[in-house]
Amino acid sequence: MRRTMIAGLAMSFCLTGLGATAQDSAPAKELFGRVAGPAELQPDAIGFYSRGCASGTVALPSDGPAWQVMRPSRNRYWGLPNLVAYIQRLAVDARQNDGWPGLLVGDLSQPRGGPMPFGHSSHQIGLDVDIWFDPMPDRTLTPQERETIQATSYIKKGTNVTLDRSKWTAAHSRLIKRAASYPEVERIFVNAGVKKQLCDTAGSDRAWLQKIRPWYLHDDHLHVRLSCPPGMSGCKSQEPTEKGDGCGANLSWWLSSVPYARPGKPTKPEKPKPPMTLAGLPSACRTVLDAPGRGSAAGAEAAVGAGAEVNIPLPTARPVLN
Repeated sequence: MRRTMIAGLAMSFCLTGLGATAQDSAPAKELFGRVAGPAELQPDAIGFYSRGCASGTVALPSDGPAWQVMRPSRNRYWGLPNLVAYIQRLAVDARQNDGWPGLLVGDLSQPRGGPMPFGHSSHQIGLDVDIWFDPMPDRTLTPQERETIQATSYIKKGTNVTLDRSKWTAAHSRLIKRAASYPEVERIFVNAGVKKQLCDTAGSDRAWLQKIRPWYLHDDHLHVRLSCPPGMSGCKSQEPTEKGDGCGANLSWWLSSVPYARPGKPTKPEKPKPPMTLAGLPSACRTVLDAPGRGSAAGAEAAVGAGAEVNIPLPTARPVLN
């Protein structure tokens, strides 16, 4: 028994490489970003979408009948079981019912959720996923392609919200409507120009539009966020959106120049905010971080081309997303 406890403690220490004191001061994005596999705990979303962690995550397989995982080297293809099931169901339903060839799936969460070294401030509790607007090609992408192909912007160059109608199709609109149709979906973030297109073409069936929320960027993907699952009391729900289809005053503000105006130069430069530390996350996240790992056999499968040498460029930092 004692031997087992010692082995467990050693494994926990190896996962983080730091003692408790060092953990408290180290940026949480470094601690969670270096863990390769999920915690051997029951599935749980802990905290808020932008301040939390996740246990019991599972890997989305790199290939399915109607999806392919992009950027697998980031190790962000992990989500709570209900998120992974949602992606798989959406992919198949959209192909069968909406004429969508298949999903190119971007980031979900890290194996134990938590803050990421770059790219997102949310995606921390295993309930967020980015899905590219680009349809899946009718072939399996190579490992190199999955790391280097760039998602296409569907907003005209030089503008913030003007939809490029030479690229957008009715199938894109059907995909988003399908994505919003499931009861577990809390909201979906898209560029304001995309939201306007959906408002203009939705017709009389408009209830689903309430879930579609305009946000900065999101010109090349939709960001789906699921609600806190039943029974996960540590998961903090997001404030509900206003009633209606969201095609009125709120959208008008997002379509104006106000959200994109550059702030004036401050007289005194602001001090950069210190990075989030483990102490700033829910206390249960320490348990998640230190828990023994379940292994990452699924993750090894998702790391496309595991036996071949692939020249993968280092990821470049992108503006922080919601």
